[in-house]
Amino acid sequence: MPPEQFQKQLFAWFDIHGRKDLPWQQDINPYRVWLSEVMLQQTQVASAIAYFNRFVTRFPTVQALAEAELDEVLQHWAGLGYYARARNLHKTAQIVADNDSEFPQTVEELSTLPGIGRSTAGAILSIACDQSQPILDGNVKRVLTRFHAVHGWPGDNRVAEQLWIISDQYTPQSRCGDYTQAMMDLGATLCTRSKPRCEVCPVIDGCQAHKFDLINQLPEPKPRKTLPVKQLFFLVLQDNQERILLERRPPTGIWGGLWSLPEFTDYQQLQDWCLQQGYQLNEPNALPNQRHSFSHYHLDYTPLFAKLQNPINYVMEANCAVWYKPSDVYSLGLPAPIKRLLQQHYLEDHYDQNG
Repeated sequence: MPPEQFQKQLFAWFDIHGRKDLPWQQDINPYRVWLSEVMLQQTQVASAIAYFNRFVTRFPTVQALAEAELDEVLQHWAGLGYYARARNLHKTAQIVADNDSEFPQTVEELSTLPGIGRSTAGAILSIACDQSQPILDGNVKRVLTRFHAVHGWPGDNRVAEQLWIISDQYTPQSRCGDYTQAMMDLGATLCTRSKPRCEVCPVIDGCQAHKFDLINQLPEPKPRKTLPVKQLFFLVLQDNQERILLERRPPTGIWGGLWSLPEFTDYQQLQDWCLQQGYQLNEPNALPNQRHSFSHYHLDYTPLFAKLQNPINYVMEANCAVWYKPSDVYSLGLPAPIKRLLQQHYLEDHYDQNG
């Protein structure tokens, strides 16, 4: 099917069935498009809507985001996961704010900003600036992989480059923003990963995967490998005022910049830490082992609950470790499993009162 025919049939479907009432489709500007694209990189639309609305209410402009403290940005991001996205949002906002809050107008310049890749840059420029720019997010990869029956894992550089060439060939010179949104919608609502609705696809007559009965085989999955397992103890430590000890994690890496519980690889390390800090604890109470999976490893952790037996007579560094009342913990940027753990054991009444 020639690109012109593909575009014509896609637009005819989009004009009737395309999504046009998503929050980031209102008051379109580069900031709102950029924010939505970053959120949607690892998050479903239904989940992203509430986060997007809260985020732009608190940070309505790139200037407001740039001026905010990172801790508050992470707090509003907590629950979305992949926290490097939030840190990169904050860094990029500060760079753009220093440029009179004007986003660059080329893919090359946008792609130099933290957290913005080629596809995100193309989406910003096509949707917010109506530039003819190809994109290749997860939905578009799936559509083009099936339409052209492209074999191989789309994350492979060779396969990805082939898909970029196809995406560029099919991108029109007009209605650029509509085309980008239509391709995203086609992948998100019809050409889905499982149980695709091929019978109502507007371009089914040109789909090679449908023609050769390859729908369920494409896109090919990433070659599987066994994920390593990391074992940790998380210490939920309370002092004589029933405050919980939290530590700020390093700015990079897993849960970077968030507040979390002291963690230890084994019980001996915990005892050495207590000796170093001058803490005397009662015998910790261990909860059943739990698992939290990341993209590249499984985290198996054992929560340990303990009370501090001796009073604290020194001031801690506020930027690395602080004692918090359970009611105050609710407002912090916490990793999802840590927030869930504390909620289950300390914050139920607080959550009930606050919705």
